[in-house]
Amino acid sequence: MRKTLLGLYLLISSVMVSQAQNLITKADKEFELFNYVKAIKLYEEAYQKKETYYAAQRLASAYTLIKDYKQAESWSAIAAKTPGSKAVDTLNYAKALQNNAKYSEAKVQYQNYLRSNSQVNLVQQNIWLASCDSAMYWMKNPRKVEITNEKTLNSNKYDWAPVTYGNGVVFTSDRKDVAALNVKKSKPFLKFDGTEWPDKEVYGWTGNAYLRLYFKANNADSISLFPIAAGTDYHIGAASFSADGNNVFFTLTKIPKKLKTVKGKPGTIHVELYSSAKNSDGTWGKPVAFAYNNANSYSIGDPFLTADGKTLYFVSDMPGGLGGTDIYRSDLASDNTWTKPVNLAEINTQGNERSPVLSAKGDFYFATDGRVGMGDLDVFKSRMINGKVEQIQNLGYPFNSPQDDFGFSLDDKGTLLYLSSNREDGLGEDDIYRLKAEQKTTMMLTGRILNRKTNLPVENATAVLSKVGGGILKFETGKDGKFMMDISPETDYTVAGIKTGYLSEVNSLTTKGVKNPIIEQDLYVDVIELNKAIRIENIYYDFDKWNIRPDAAVELDKLVKILKDNPTIWIELGSHTDSRGKDAYNLNLSQKRAVSAVDYIVSRGIDKRRITARGYGETQLLNRCANGVECSVEEHQLNRRTEFKILKF
Repeated sequence: MRKTLLGLYLLISSVMVSQAQNLITKADKEFELFNYVKAIKLYEEAYQKKETYYAAQRLASAYTLIKDYKQAESWSAIAAKTPGSKAVDTLNYAKALQNNAKYSEAKVQYQNYLRSNSQVNLVQQNIWLASCDSAMYWMKNPRKVEITNEKTLNSNKYDWAPVTYGNGVVFTSDRKDVAALNVKKSKPFLKFDGTEWPDKEVYGWTGNAYLRLYFKANNADSISLFPIAAGTDYHIGAASFSADGNNVFFTLTKIPKKLKTVKGKPGTIHVELYSSAKNSDGTWGKPVAFAYNNANSYSIGDPFLTADGKTLYFVSDMPGGLGGTDIYRSDLASDNTWTKPVNLAEINTQGNERSPVLSAKGDFYFATDGRVGMGDLDVFKSRMINGKVEQIQNLGYPFNSPQDDFGFSLDDKGTLLYLSSNREDGLGEDDIYRLKAEQKTTMMLTGRILNRKTNLPVENATAVLSKVGGGILKFETGKDGKFMMDISPETDYTVAGIKTGYLSEVNSLTTKGVKNPIIEQDLYVDVIELNKAIRIENIYYDFDKWNIRPDAAVELDKLVKILKDNPTIWIELGSHTDSRGKDAYNLNLSQKRAVSAVDYIVSRGIDKRRITARGYGETQLLNRCANGVECSVEEHQLNRRTEFKILKF
């Protein structure tokens, strides 16, 4: 019998490995085509069948590319700790920790990477380490600015690059708007495979629709497609208007007549820059291509036309740049042609520059990930004096976040009005935020982050304060676990403590009706112990049944909250019976009960890939009450239980 079971186990294992490899092959194809959302699903299914370094590393990369920072951190950690990992996995883990405002942990991982790679130049070393130190300082000394989510503009997708136009706002979005998709009209350097025509409704990189320009009037509730006949089924976005509103520059993606492909590799189409002039009847004319476009070789985007209409700033990854994407300028010549682009070498770095904006008084704003900053793209301010750039400074926290901050615009006084960001607690992926100088602080939240089991303070944990409706602040604790953050009167918040290797609990907080200027609230976290069974109390089933009763639903909802508060954990939900009845019957019944519980949790919005149902029957009794042993009702009840184990965090 033992040999038979061993043979069966080996057969099952072999099948699982084969299935995993088939999924990896399919996932790799989607990954190469930039269809990261599809690739993630396949890689995760493969990892569930066989835990491999390759799948973990690919998942870390894919989640990073779609800007899901929490998942990127989880998979980067797994990849970095898996046998066979490479030094670059430690670097990616450090960057993911930084994106999640875990700066002390990120600095440790950067130092680990630098010890294993002596080839990194001193400038880059300083940027990584100084960024962690600076971010912690900025978070403890936040700038006085109110950042409000512009809910009337945002969707649950990517919404960014707002600019004032006429009596409203024009912005870029990939929301699935029926009108936008049915009318052949017409992000940052988005590109796709060209060996086969891309899907005309869904962009594989994000799984959303393609980017479009939208308009919302200040006094209107509705949002409409901005009426430019761009002649493409694909991306159009990131616009800049002339001062009189009669000319517009924007980026779009067209499939060129001659598509350049590399043997064995997908062909790539880059975004281009176009302009359009308004006709006498108010309609927009046929788009005119910028003279320096080259869709087969490089991208041009993020246009900004100065108020006098004589200088065009944009970003590009054209050859000869200093880094990924650089800022360039082109001037309008006397014959109304644009001069050869000039690289702004004083601004550009080895990283990526984005979103150039120049005010009439000479303040030059831009975003970059190549300087000392909070995480990915940060907003910087400089002075443009006689064509020279001076006084470059990071705008600090919370102008900037650990995520991408870019796509901003100015008001008529030349100060920042709008900001685009994928910072936490937005309505979608990228959201549009409005900036306003904050009034004098009148209230403060203080407390400690504590280990729930020991009641001891947790060092280098992060307190996260989220304003209901948008707006977030973070504070990293010291050895005493203490945090303090400014809060507003008559406002609802959620607050949580975050620490790698700990379960978080998100709690509600309100200042409505509160008169005391200081609110004290400690936050608790629980150490995660992988594969340790945690009993879910009061889960009962009717005799010989597996449906979820109302009393069991109450308890399962608590598990749902844990999964929502900790979006990277995977669990196994196990159901156990006592020894009464036949072994095979009990095993089958417990599996049905486990599946039923998982189905209930999934119905509450939890991704099914995060939960494995496992029926154990009577194979893991907690006491002596095996077959043939006489036991009390209470002793049998101890064995009838539902448990969960954390498999991954």
